[in-house]
Amino acid sequence: MKKILFLPKYPRKGASSRLRTYQFLPFWKAAGMDVTVSPFFTGAYLDSIYADKRPQYLHVLACYWRRCSVLMTVGRYDLICIEKELFPYLPAFPEWMLSRFKGYWVDYDDAVFHNYDLGKYGLASRLIPKKIDRVMQWAKAVSVGNDYLMERARLAGAQKVIRLPTVIDPGRYKKKIHQASDPVTIGWIGSPSTLKYLDALLPVLERLSQELDITLLLINGKKKPAYLGKVQIIPWTEEGEAEALLQMDIGMMPLPDNPWEKGKCAYKLIQYMACGLPVVASPVGMNKEVVSHGVNGFLAQTDAEWIAALSQLIRDWTLRKAFGEKGHQLVMENYTLHQNFEKMQTLVNTLGNETSKNG
Repeated sequence: MKKILFLPKYPRKGASSRLRTYQFLPFWKAAGMDVTVSPFFTGAYLDSIYADKRPQYLHVLACYWRRCSVLMTVGRYDLICIEKELFPYLPAFPEWMLSRFKGYWVDYDDAVFHNYDLGKYGLASRLIPKKIDRVMQWAKAVSVGNDYLMERARLAGAQKVIRLPTVIDPGRYKKKIHQASDPVTIGWIGSPSTLKYLDALLPVLERLSQELDITLLLINGKKKPAYLGKVQIIPWTEEGEAEALLQMDIGMMPLPDNPWEKGKCAYKLIQYMACGLPVVASPVGMNKEVVSHGVNGFLAQTDAEWIAALSQLIRDWTLRKAFGEKGHQLVMENYTLHQNFEKMQTLVNTLGNETSKNG
């Protein structure tokens, strides 16, 4: 029985860790793997971040100490899987040591290298701008959520790169039954930290609300945006998100065209489409891959394009239904847990065989 140690950044409440690590745990166990999971940060840390509070200094130090303690046990495992990096803000020396002693597989669903090379981390960015490139270079394998991240891994000199888009469990989602409705509900789902992406679109939605009967639905925290039209907020829960999505008629994913956003994996769109919802999204990064303009949704960049796309879908429920059908088909064919897990199993077997040969 292979023993795998997963080192995600967050506990299950953190979206990236939940989708890239935790939702696959039942599959690993069913495949006969002995799995251990040790996140870096804690639920209390996430609660502070989502509440716009600074986490306690000693609490963060404890997170570093716990990760150090876990690394002392890596000899017990056949494979180590790291989400993004071992220690945020610090040099990649621990990854280098691990690569010499045991080896590791590292996973990315965000352009975290831009935290360093674009100066977000202050002193750390000045001293170690290429940290994530080194982590990729020393890894036995790098898995990435989209082509933008894949290109960076290859430029960094990664030995093996596989593409694993962020995916859904199809058993958790039901299809929307579209019909003529009044008002039409336009929705957005996301963490409190990403609500900022919706701000630029609020004037567009307010203009639409003056002519059409619409409601803005947010599946989020409890924070209400500065929006003058009708708004409904449903606090996010893992258990309730799929059911809450069915209250939407149209799903949105606005993004600015910046380096960090190019690394995003279009998960909102994949969730909307899993529910058979039509979508409108900014033509940024992976959004352009998931949305076929005029087939399963619209790509919109300017305010005029957003108004035109949303207006057309608001006025025509049969178009919403047609787009929703195409989107649902795309997700079921390309973005499900089972498809990713097959690739993961192949990777684990390949790495295991390589280790046996080297041994």
